[in-house]
Amino acid sequence: MAARNWAFALSLGCLGALAEAVTAREGGGEGRLYVDGETFVFDTETLPDDEPGEIVISDIDLFRSLLQEQPGIGTLRLNSSGGSIYASSEIAWIVSDYGLNTQVDGECVSACVDIFLAGAQRHMTLGSKIGFHRRSWSPEAVEGYYNDLRDSRGWNTPFVFGSWIYTDTQREMYEYLSYMVDRGVDAAFAIETLQVDSGDEWYPSRLRLMSAGVLRDDVP
Repeated sequence: MAARNWAFALSLGCLGALAEAVTAREGGGEGRLYVDGETFVFDTETLPDDEPGEIVISDIDLFRSLLQEQPGIGTLRLNSSGGSIYASSEIAWIVSDYGLNTQVDGECVSACVDIFLAGAQRHMTLGSKIGFHRRSWSPEAVEGYYNDLRDSRGWNTPFVFGSWIYTDTQREMYEYLSYMVDRGVDAAFAIETLQVDSGDEWYPSRLRLMSAGVLRDDVP
């Protein structure tokens, strides 16, 4: 589903987020992405109403650029309710490659968790929370994706497309669960994160997150 998440997220108007983030970088002020000492802050929740309050495609290059410009950064601080799965997966790869520690300060939900789990050491400030739910794809987005790609992908009928969705969803779930286990999360806990619909959240306790390996001090 990476391709369809990319297409859907791109359609949300990522250029506005790019302009906002670049302004924050150049001005040294706070925005969705900024540096605070040796900490890289990614906050999609405390922004003006006209800015995208989610993880978007344009954040990928901004992450990469900031880390290249600031080699002394050791920690990524997160506050986000999620967003593009494709963007979060790419950002998670960058975070892991740089060996950053991650910290939740506020809330980290859905796609944000993918980024958080990429951290070497993973912490959560008091009063913060980490939330999980099943991934979703709205009927409108499904229809748009089908109409845009049916000719190039050979989806001659909606039934052929439905068969592709069935296969692709299983592949994505395998990749999701494998990623969590690879990042040191207990397999039973990883499966349990799929219990809640996308319209709701499951917020495990701090002790549960620690015992499941979501929060950790020791780097394997």
